[in-house]
Amino acid sequence: MIAPMTKYSFILLRGEEEGFLKALRECGLVDITRESKPVDERSSALLAEASRRKAIIPEAKAALAEASSKLEAAKKEAEAVKAWGAFSAEDRAHIEETGLQLHWYVVRKKKFDSAWSELCPLEVISEDDESVFFVTITAGGEASPIPIREIPEPKGDYAAAKETVAALEAEKDAAEKKLAALEAEEDRLDKEYQKALSELDLYLAGVAAAPAADGALSTFVGYAPTESDEAVCDVLECSGAFYLKEAAVREDNPPISFRNNRFVRMFEVLTDMYGRPAYDGFDPTPFIAVFFLLFFAFCMGDAGYGLILIAVGFALKKVKGFKDMSPLVITLGIGTFIIGFLFHTFFSIDISTWSIFAPIKKIFLPSKIAGYDGTMVLSLIVGVLHISLAMIVKTVEETRHKGFLHSLGTWGWTLLIVGGVAVGAAALAGVMDSAVTKWVIIGLGSLSAIGIFLLNDIKRNPLLNIGAGLWDTYNMASGLLGDVLSYLRLYALGLAGSMLGMAFNSIGAMILGDGHNPVLWVFFLLIVIIGHTLNIAMAALGAFVHPLRLNFLEFFKNSGYEAAGRKYTPLK
Repeated sequence: MIAPMTKYSFILLRGEEEGFLKALRECGLVDITRESKPVDERSSALLAEASRRKAIIPEAKAALAEASSKLEAAKKEAEAVKAWGAFSAEDRAHIEETGLQLHWYVVRKKKFDSAWSELCPLEVISEDDESVFFVTITAGGEASPIPIREIPEPKGDYAAAKETVAALEAEKDAAEKKLAALEAEEDRLDKEYQKALSELDLYLAGVAAAPAADGALSTFVGYAPTESDEAVCDVLECSGAFYLKEAAVREDNPPISFRNNRFVRMFEVLTDMYGRPAYDGFDPTPFIAVFFLLFFAFCMGDAGYGLILIAVGFALKKVKGFKDMSPLVITLGIGTFIIGFLFHTFFSIDISTWSIFAPIKKIFLPSKIAGYDGTMVLSLIVGVLHISLAMIVKTVEETRHKGFLHSLGTWGWTLLIVGGVAVGAAALAGVMDSAVTKWVIIGLGSLSAIGIFLLNDIKRNPLLNIGAGLWDTYNMASGLLGDVLSYLRLYALGLAGSMLGMAFNSIGAMILGDGHNPVLWVFFLLIVIIGHTLNIAMAALGAFVHPLRLNFLEFFKNSGYEAAGRKYTPLK
């Protein structure tokens, strides 16, 4: 949920800004309204300093990568001229000055003919197990009589190439030592970077002060969560600053701070990818937390893959820079394991046929529902529920902001769609007989029509309302069908991953044969492990992108979500 914010207005004597802001920074609770980008030379210099500190280790890694790349290229060049030995550009120039011309050849040993030396001067430079490297000399402008194709003249000299390789090896060693030394100081460098950012943040807050009383005073505006009011006031009282406080409202554009439980907090990063809500809006994170987890698990759809994700999540705890992602990955892995188990799939193997699961076979998803694929039907059911929830949220929010009378059009659509879904589900479940269902549908349709066509704007001409209602009906009918069908991607991605995993399993089984040959077990394991690793990587990518799309487009559109807020970033 969105945490209530308190607005603080500060008035200071000119010159007291820095000490006051430092006190707020120590408090670490107040978000001072400030620019987010450099505004002058001083702030640009502070940003450049912070960027320089941030780039120290990446630049060292880049230098090492460049040195390694140059070394590999030099080694290849040295290997290419190794067979021709050491000769300099001066030697070549001397031969050309005499009016002679060199021709270069490489031929397989079994095709080399020593009689070629009778056709023109020929010198074998070197040979290995397979090839012979030789040159011939002719008068300038004459073609070589050797009946094989020449090769281009080698670039460079082997002696010089070895010197280049040695120099680049020394450069690479120096780069490796420098990077190792910097990585040993990574914590210190990170602290210096954070300190530089803090100084920039403090400066930007200072220049955001508005002058008053002919420059004798400075005014600031800041925000802090209302629950921190006592701690903030204690700091302000000690600072001696004059301040006013009041409850923040949307027009103030206060920063948005979330107050969610531990589970929902993991998914706040996804909300931030789209944008935080307006201050008087609603926090979509609880909905994203439940449905993103569910959709991700649907797309992966394999209990074995869920176990792998859990293991990866625990491994991330030990990787600096990724440990914050560990709880989310573990949670997604647990969800994938549960859904994959219900789908009775373990590394693309159908475990419903295993005798060990016979006592609990009833909890597995049936392969067919009403004659259709069970996973496909379930994907559509989940999509309908997701959109229905979005419409309920939109109705509640619109009623809260506009009032009931000005939300009757939205109420009409929600009553028609969500009510129709509920009645249909009750009828299919046998809770209502056909006669009752008929009259309930007639009642819902009538009430909905009044809101949709007659009262969608109580201040407007009824004829205009009817026209607007017809247009909304067209948009709703075409858009809603497309929205529901979008959820088939959950079924399609899960099916694609399962089929690809089954293909790797089948290939491995064909190679393994009867399993009596231990060497074939090695190839079997390699194919299965590499295949499923690739499949997990591709499935995880799709399982991240498409559930995100379903939340950002289908849910946000039907719930009327507005990303108009900014993140709460207190001075620290």
